[in-house]
Amino acid sequence: MVVLFTAVFVLLIVQRVGELILARKNEKWMKDRGAIECGEDHYKYIVMLHIGFLLAVAVETALRGFTLSLIWTVMLGIFLLAQLLRVWTIRSLGKFWNTKIIVLPKASVVAKGPYRFLRHPNYVIVALEILSLPLIFSSYWTAIVFTFLNAGLLLKVRIPAEEKALKEVTNYTDVFTEPTKN
Repeated sequence: MVVLFTAVFVLLIVQRVGELILARKNEKWMKDRGAIECGEDHYKYIVMLHIGFLLAVAVETALRGFTLSLIWTVMLGIFLLAQLLRVWTIRSLGKFWNTKIIVLPKASVVAKGPYRFLRHPNYVIVALEILSLPLIFSSYWTAIVFTFLNAGLLLKVRIPAEEKALKEVTNYTDVFTEPTKN
C-alpha cells in the first residue's frame, strides 16, 4: 500500500505545483488587464491549511502503517472524480482561474461548465479531496479535523469574500441571482 500512497501523494503534489504555476500565470494576465486582488488577509490561511493537510495525511497514514480503509475503493473513486471535476473547473474558467481572489472589473463571470450547476464548484472539489484522500488510507483524524477546518472555518470567510468582490466589479449578481423567498 506504500506504493499506492506514494503514487497518489506524488500525483497530488505535482498537480498542486502545476496549479500554482498556472495561477501565477493567470494572475499576471489578469493584473495586466486591470484586475484587483481581494481577500489577501486570509489567503495565507488557505495555504497553511493545504500544506498542513498534506503533511497530516502523510504523517497519519505512515503512523497507521499505510493501511487501506474498508471503503478505500469508494474513497479512491471519489478522489479521482474530484480530480476530473477540478480539470473541468479550471478549463471552464480559463485565464480567470486562480487560487487567489482576483477579479477583473467589468468582466462577465463564467457561467459554463460546472458553474451552470454550482456557484463555487472548486470548493466542493476541495472538500471532497479533504474528505476522501485520508479515508483511502484510514487517516480518520485527518479527514475529520481538516474537513472541519476547511468547511467549518475557512470557507465561511473565503466564499463571502469572493462573492463580495465579484458583486462589486462584475456582472455576478445578474448571472447568479438569488432565489426569491416566499
